[in-house]
Amino acid sequence: MFEAIDAEAAAEEAGERSGSAEALKADADYHALLAESGDGTRLPIWYYPIIIEQDEIDELTGRFLQAADEIQEGSEKAARLTRKLRLSSTDIARELRQLGRDLATRSRVKAIEEELGMSADEIKEDIKSLQITEKQLKSICYEFESFDDKADPEHPEVKPRSGIEKILESVERIRRGQKMMKDAKDRLIKANLRLVVSIAKKYTNRGLHFFDLVQEGNIGLIKAVEKFEYRKGFKFSTYATWWIRQAITRSISDQARTIRVPVHMIEQINKVVRESRTLMQQLGREPTDEEIAEKLGWDEKKVKAVKSVSREPISLETPVGEEEDSLLSDFIEDKDVKNPANETAYVLLKEQISEVLTTLPPREQEVLRMRFGLDDGYPLTLEEVGLYFDVTRERIRQIEAKALRRLRHPKRSRKLKDYV
Repeated sequence: MFEAIDAEAAAEEAGERSGSAEALKADADYHALLAESGDGTRLPIWYYPIIIEQDEIDELTGRFLQAADEIQEGSEKAARLTRKLRLSSTDIARELRQLGRDLATRSRVKAIEEELGMSADEIKEDIKSLQITEKQLKSICYEFESFDDKADPEHPEVKPRSGIEKILESVERIRRGQKMMKDAKDRLIKANLRLVVSIAKKYTNRGLHFFDLVQEGNIGLIKAVEKFEYRKGFKFSTYATWWIRQAITRSISDQARTIRVPVHMIEQINKVVRESRTLMQQLGREPTDEEIAEKLGWDEKKVKAVKSVSREPISLETPVGEEEDSLLSDFIEDKDVKNPANETAYVLLKEQISEVLTTLPPREQEVLRMRFGLDDGYPLTLEEVGLYFDVTRERIRQIEAKALRRLRHPKRSRKLKDYV
């Protein structure tokens, strides 16, 4: 089932991709013709359509946001050091050079230390840190050097903006665009919630509640919104339907059963069910496993294995009987507990054996009890019993044989015949 959906989606996506490639090529050719001016000269490059992938947009956006964070952090650090060194913001570089020359003059060092309230070494460290910060900010500007404005000779009163200022402005626009994009996605999701409901209705009675199906479909809708490319010229509802169906069918296979069944097994179960229905209509009876296997081209063992997997588990709390006053768990045998009937029979047998043994001489009774473990359940060998009585193992064998002959007497064996 899922393989078929994925195959259809891949085929449709391949068709969309080939169609979109032709559309983009035609669009580029069209704009290239428009870019030609009347006298045959070509217009600036920015007149031409720029085809950029979403991944490239995200990467560029990330670089801008990272640059903005670095600029913000560096600017705050530079401002703190500037205030600490009591420098004017008009020409910091010139004042830093002057402050450095003053620190090199012994007569000025003490006055500067008193004025700033810091030692000469601390002042030098702050100057070095400020210079490094300024270099970092300039390196960011150089990375985006195309953002530097050139001075306009026609409007000398307009001060050109630095690359840093333009980066910060661009980042602000990016953040506004991201908010607009998020709002647009939210509106697109809300506008297609009815589509999710209509698709979810087709998958009811499959083990999941209807509201759960809708929620899973909403997850698929969100993925569709994230991955949809409007430039390909296809309707969003057509594209979103595949994602919604896939999300719902996956959730059914993963969550509908108490014991999860893999997706490939779900497909095999569906095949067996379909063939069983077809054969039932043809034969007028329930088909055998052999007939299903022959129809599918499978081994009969595989059909049985698939059927065993498809069986639904039964709750131990299932009511049993017409009055439903008993539970299924009440009728399941506990393998860990000994059978009461066997236990009762064993106790009675033990009592009868003890009663029969009392008719034998004490020594023979003791030998039989020790040889067969009638008291503690641990039978002893002839040699071990002989050591206990301080006689040979042959003598114990003779005593045992004599005692068993006496037990075979009808008067005694009659009581034990029912247990044989």
